[in-house]
Amino acid sequence: MSKSLLHLHFLSLLFLCCVSPSSLFLVDDLVACRPEQIQALTQFKNEFDTHRCNRSDPANERIKCDNSTGAITKLKLTACLTGTLMPNSSLFKLHHLRHLNLSGNNFISSSLPSEFGNLNRLEVLSLSSNGFIGQVPSLFSNLSQLNLLDLSHNELTGSFPLLRNLSMLEVLDLRNNHFAGVLNSKSSLFELHQLWDLQLGFNNFSSSLPFEIGNLNKLEGFSLTSNGFFGQVPPTISNLTQLTKLFLRDNRFTGSFPLIQNLTKLSLIELRNNQFSGTIPSSIFTLPFLSYLDMHGNNLNGSIEVPNSSTSSSLESLHLGRNHFEGKILEPISKLTNLKKLDLSYLNTSYPIDLNLFSSFKSLSGLDVSGNKISPASLSSDSYIPLTMEVLFLEHCDIKEFPNILKTLQNLEVLYMLGNGMNGKIPEWLWSLPRLNTVFLGNNLFNGFEGSSKSLVNSSVQTINLETNRFKGALPHLPLSIKFLSVDNNRIKDTFPFWLKALPDLQILTLRSNEFYGPISPPDQGPLGFPELRIFEISNNKFTGSLPPSYFVNWKASSLTINEDGGLYMVYESNPHSEVVYAHMEYIDLQYKGQIPESIGLLKALIALNFSNNAFTGHIPLSFANLSKLESLDLSSNQLSGTIPNGLGSLSFLAYINVSHNQLKGEIPQGTQITGQAKSSFEGNAGLCGLPLQESCFGSNAPTTQQPKEEDEERRRTSVELESSGNRVWAWSVVRIVISTSHCFIQTRVALQDNWSD
Repeated sequence: MSKSLLHLHFLSLLFLCCVSPSSLFLVDDLVACRPEQIQALTQFKNEFDTHRCNRSDPANERIKCDNSTGAITKLKLTACLTGTLMPNSSLFKLHHLRHLNLSGNNFISSSLPSEFGNLNRLEVLSLSSNGFIGQVPSLFSNLSQLNLLDLSHNELTGSFPLLRNLSMLEVLDLRNNHFAGVLNSKSSLFELHQLWDLQLGFNNFSSSLPFEIGNLNKLEGFSLTSNGFFGQVPPTISNLTQLTKLFLRDNRFTGSFPLIQNLTKLSLIELRNNQFSGTIPSSIFTLPFLSYLDMHGNNLNGSIEVPNSSTSSSLESLHLGRNHFEGKILEPISKLTNLKKLDLSYLNTSYPIDLNLFSSFKSLSGLDVSGNKISPASLSSDSYIPLTMEVLFLEHCDIKEFPNILKTLQNLEVLYMLGNGMNGKIPEWLWSLPRLNTVFLGNNLFNGFEGSSKSLVNSSVQTINLETNRFKGALPHLPLSIKFLSVDNNRIKDTFPFWLKALPDLQILTLRSNEFYGPISPPDQGPLGFPELRIFEISNNKFTGSLPPSYFVNWKASSLTINEDGGLYMVYESNPHSEVVYAHMEYIDLQYKGQIPESIGLLKALIALNFSNNAFTGHIPLSFANLSKLESLDLSSNQLSGTIPNGLGSLSFLAYINVSHNQLKGEIPQGTQITGQAKSSFEGNAGLCGLPLQESCFGSNAPTTQQPKEEDEERRRTSVELESSGNRVWAWSVVRIVISTSHCFIQTRVALQDNWSD
């Protein structure tokens, strides 16, 4: 290499590693690279916001150049870039790439550029979790050298992509997109004979499964989870003799049990929530490597037969709940002595379940027999449940007295006994179980606690659900470890329990539908406390008073997800026995007066705010303009006055606003999110004018409006006041506060099958 070229190479390295915002690769990664390759890489990274990139984490960012040609052959840049990936991106100048991993970036409103098809030397292409939209370009068929293609966790649409020439493809992952339509027998999928891992779960395919699936006889992992596949599983699935994991759950498959009992390498079978019928072939229990079998939620019937040879079975997790089996099924199942998790919930069998029959399971740690009759004799202290039990579901089992047999379960961590009609007092010994973490005793008839509260206070319980019982008097004192407390729908008569703020980890507090009374404001009118509080539900009580300005300043937020029903859910807690517990907050009912606190403007992650049907006075806080994620705002039926802040018209996510029946005046802000609202959202304010109302703001009697300059000055002053309160704005993440006259519920039942799946 000439001196001039060496000098140019050095300057390129210096520019990439020391000057540009793309200086995120180690020099050792770049020394073998040609200058024009470094330049193309630099240009590529300069197309994006790279502030999330972490040069000190070589696992996330890596580049490799060919020692002989100097061409970049490998690029890994994950969870780092923010921006739009354009078709003319400098990325597509790197024609020698063989390994490209751009997963976990934030490619805003980006379609998959067809220019990927020009990188025809690629062997590995991972573009998962990037937010890509639109269809997969047909030019992807040019990538004939691909071994792995991962497009999972995006927003891609269309039918199954055209991948006709990808004959060397071994791994195809299209999970968690919006692919739809029919998977027909002529699909290019069935030409990919080298595939050993195929992931199509969590899409919208709606078709039968073609017989041609049997052509993919090298498959080891196969998932169609959560689609709309229907009809019978074709018998050609028996050709997949290398299969180890089969996921067909959450579809509409019908017919008899699939012909998979000869697939001797299977270790996991998940057929949950389909419409399979008939009996389970006994040979399934003799598969030598099968450790997980899930058939929950089908129409299976008949008796269960387990061969005597199955006593040495590898089966550890068995899920048979919500089927229609006949006869006594526990006797044959008891031969599967290596079981650790067993789901027999809601079998509608006429035979009561005798818990003593579980004594043969020496390692059983999780059991769900909810929705079945339990033999009363097997609940006595003379009976036996495996001492290894950690998770126990006994919901809706018609148990009338708290079972003393549980006293021996020193390893018990999670106990669900909702909906049994148990009465009397909760036994004191329950709180002495050393590992107890989660207790759900809702929908019973309990009226108090046995003995003193000392054992409860000294326990390590984190989750307590006592909703819909008959508790009276004051709220009992709780352990410092408590994170979740629900006592909804009882008869507790007390003032607001301000002592709860001494609980450092309390995240969810729901006191709905009791007889609490008095103010919820602390005596010193300061913040409520509860620095970890995420959900606060106190509707249908008799609280009175006003909200002080600093009331919400200690609230934090949790992660937000949107469930299939459209509800907003917040992640509460993960533990070894549950993927997640969700809490869904609808409304809080407060009969409150006074001004709305400006401090609400600090709640940056607020999604919905409903203060309707109260007696709030004063102005709409200008700080509401800071709620950039706000989607719904309801301030109707109060006594608010003044103007509607212009900043509300700039909230790009605001889909619903209702300020009707107040005393507002002036011009309605004319932002797109405002003018598209219904006229009824602004009615009942004699002084308002402008669209969508018919009253014009230009007549002689037009109401006056607040000047933007004046409003900006007030917003600036408010911002200074909030910042000077000593609270960090970035720490705010309350997801939802709603004050109205409706209701709330907590979804806390997490099925065992979800906890034990792959």
